[in-house]
Amino acid sequence: MSKIHTSEIKIDVSLDENKVPEKLKWTAKDGGVINEETKAMLLSVWDPKKQESLRIDLWTKDMPVDEMRLFFYQTLVSMSDTFYRATQDEKMTATMKDFCDYFAEKLDLIKK
Repeated sequence: MSKIHTSEIKIDVSLDENKVPEKLKWTAKDGGVINEETKAMLLSVWDPKKQESLRIDLWTKDMPVDEMRLFFYQTLVSMSDTFYRATQDEKMTATMKDFCDYFAEKLDLIKK
């Protein structure tokens, strides 16, 4: 019988008196990340019983709007890539990438 390896991802959230995130730190030892500070995170998990996604979206109160726009753009591009790897659906992936291009263009994220 083979030994099962488990991996842990840890997220620490420091809140102010109004329970607004001030600091976010994360650790993923298998990925070489130890107590690294970040300003935003999006976490989605699938609930197979309810057939719905559950999520946690957090960002610190000092996260600049321009960085949040770039974060969302990069996340959307990444989700397009993940969607393709999971489904091999080229047509919908191309549509998602087109939206990412549109998103970046409207927010002036891509330098011409």
